[in-house]
Amino acid sequence: MLKKYGPTLENVIETGRSARAELDLIDTAQFDLANLTAREADARKRLFAEAEKLSELRMTAAKKLAKSVDALLPDLGMPDGRFSVSLVTRDEPTAEGAEDVEFRVALNVGHEDRPLARVASGGELSRVMLALKTILARVDRVPTLVFDEVDAGIGGRVGLQVGDTLRRVAREHQVFAISHLPQIAARAHHHIVVAKGARGGVTTADISVLEGNSRVSEIARMLGGDPESKVSRAHAKELLETATTPA
Repeated sequence: MLKKYGPTLENVIETGRSARAELDLIDTAQFDLANLTAREADARKRLFAEAEKLSELRMTAAKKLAKSVDALLPDLGMPDGRFSVSLVTRDEPTAEGAEDVEFRVALNVGHEDRPLARVASGGELSRVMLALKTILARVDRVPTLVFDEVDAGIGGRVGLQVGDTLRRVAREHQVFAISHLPQIAARAHHHIVVAKGARGGVTTADISVLEGNSRVSEIARMLGGDPESKVSRAHAKELLETATTPA
C-alpha cells in the first residue's frame, strides 16, 4: 500500500478517503439527478404561476394607461390620436414576464395602430411621451426629462396646453424643453437662451438665463413682433403672468 499510494502512511489514508468519497458520489448520482430535476420542475411551475399573475396585472394596467393617455392627446394637438399597449406573448417566460410590452399609436383617421417608434414624427413622439410622463409622473423615477421638438406642427391654443402640461410634469421631474414657441417658453420656470456667436474667429454657443425685462423682450421677439413694441411686450407679459397661475 505504501509502495502504491505512499510514500507516507498519511498519503495512503488520504487516498482511501478520496476513493470512498468518489464511490459515494457515483452511488448517489442518480438520486441527486432526480432531486435536481424535481427542483427544476417546481421552479418552472412557480415561474409560470408568477408570470400569469404579472400578465393579469399588465392587462389591467395597459387598459388604464391607454385610456388615460387617449384623454390627453386632443389637448396636445392630436385630436384623432389613439394610444394602446400591446402585450406580445413570448415563447417562454423569463424574469421579465411572459410577454413583451409594446406601445402602439394611430395618430390619423383611417390609419391602423403601429409601434410608436416607427410611425411618429419627432414632434408627435415628444407629445406622446409628454402624455405618458404626465400620467406616470408620480411613479416614474427618472429625475430629468428632455423634450425636443415638442412644439413641432402646433401653435396657438394647443401650444399653451402643451406648455401647461410640461409645467405640470415639472412638479415631479426636472424638465428641459427645447422650443421656439413663445407659449411654451412662457410656461417655463426658468428661461434659457442659447445663441451662436463668434469669438476670435471661432463659433461659440452662448447661454443666457433671462429674468425680468430681458425675458419679456425675448418672449416678445418669439411672438414675431418688435421686442420694444408696447403691443408685443403687453402680450408677452400676459403670457408670463398667466403661467404663474397654478395649472
